[in-house]
Amino acid sequence: MKLSVVVWKEEDVFVVREVFTGVTTQGETIEEALRNIKEAVELYLEELPELKSELTEKEIIGVMNV
Repeated sequence: MKLSVVVWKEEDVFVVREVFTGVTTQGETIEEALRNIKEAVELYLEELPELKSELTEKEIIGVMNV
């Protein structure tokens, strides 16, 4: 499953928020934060199988800053 995320830095940690679910995690490095968001979203979606199905069907076509 591909995730759409937003990443930013707050003080000494990187914060990652998944766009569709709103799940947010952090890590000391970007790599750690991305590993954490994958795990957090998987756990979140265990409780919402209908949303997991919907997310796997979405095709990400691009990212824009506005």
